Amino acid sequence: MRPVAGEREQGAGASEAAHPGGRPMAMLAVATVGFALNFWAWALLSPLGPRFKDALHLTTFEQALLVAVPVVVGSLGRIPVGALTDRFGGRVMFPVVSAATIVPVLFLGWAGQSSFAALLIGGFFLGIGGTAFAVGVPFVNAWFPPERRGLALGVFGAGMGGTAISALTTVKLVDWGGTATPFGVTALVLAVYTAVSALVLREAPGRAASAEPAARRLAEAARLGVTWQASALYAVAFGGYVAFSVYLPTHLKNEYGLAQADAAARMAGFVILAVVMRPFGGWLSDRFGPARVLAAALAVVAAGAVVQAFAPPLMPVGTLAFLTMAAALGVGSGAVFALVARLVPAGKVGSVTGVVGAAGGLGGFVPPLVMGSLYGAYGSYALGLVLLAVVAVAAAAFTVSVVRRAVEEAAHGRIVGQT
Repeated sequence: MRPVAGEREQGAGASEAAHPGGRPMAMLAVATVGFALNFWAWALLSPLGPRFKDALHLTTFEQALLVAVPVVVGSLGRIPVGALTDRFGGRVMFPVVSAATIVPVLFLGWAGQSSFAALLIGGFFLGIGGTAFAVGVPFVNAWFPPERRGLALGVFGAGMGGTAISALTTVKLVDWGGTATPFGVTALVLAVYTAVSALVLREAPGRAASAEPAARRLAEAARLGVTWQASALYAVAFGGYVAFSVYLPTHLKNEYGLAQADAAARMAGFVILAVVMRPFGGWLSDRFGPARVLAAALAVVAAGAVVQAFAPPLMPVGTLAFLTMAAALGVGSGAVFALVARLVPAGKVGSVTGVVGAAGGLGGFVPPLVMGSLYGAYGSYALGLVLLAVVAVAAAAFTVSVVRRAVEEAAHGRIVGQT
């Protein structure tokens, strides 16, 4: 799984050739804004799920399917989009993904709310917005040297806060201007970003586009051990974040009897803290190494899950447990992609990112199903939270053994290559 010397030197040369001035930071800022705006669009249906359920008389399963379709498509779509980004670069792919996302947003705003089938069709193509993650990681990675990539990718990853924008604004915009309003506003913002990104974005100096077919690049990514190691760890770290952002309101309502508005507000706080802590995870990884930071974050998640398994009073113990897990999941998500930046050859970052990002998105749908099933069977979330703690401990042990050894071998290989 260690990069070959030529690939390592090529990636380092591309990064070191980047402009020393403000250009990398400007590219990072534009990419992060694009990620956030596309994620905003990607999450438009979730806040409106209860309204669609009442208006179209949907079953609980149909409502869940409606919300899940964009997320699943966006997660799986990262795999081909990551490979295309290796070939065409973020300068091309960011405007393309953003422009393509506008189409289903407009459809859902003005024609897609008449039936469940129309919503599913619109939601399927809305998943395109979720693939922006696989565009931004290789684009940002190429602009920064290895010792700064953890923080840079952490800052970019904070664009996942676009889901919080949707959660906080969608229903309010509907109440203010009607059901088409949030879709119209989002489409307009995406159109502006498409134009700006097409004019402003530039590829990092020295970046060499991959000439290999996408299928071959994906096959090569699949042969890298780090692809599957990072996928498993991201499924726990980012998947845990996704799971709580989806299921936390239900958990709080069932466990503590909170009103829907109060539970949703607390979920927003969980999301915002995780988003803020993701760049911090990247920064810590640059200083102390991604394996150490990730293992520590997973240990904290396990501790928080054990505390919450006893259903303590919400104030202050329960709230502190949830917020601690939010911070740790944010740090852990940042550390995983700091790990990818260190171990993956420069020309394969997009392809690997697509697979890892897909694993993270899909990993968020297993825990809510497990938690819901266990609560239905036993009337308690204790067993589900204990299972989360066990998974987190297992992932931490894997990180400090197998993954840490891989990082040390890669670091040793770079030193040998430079001497």
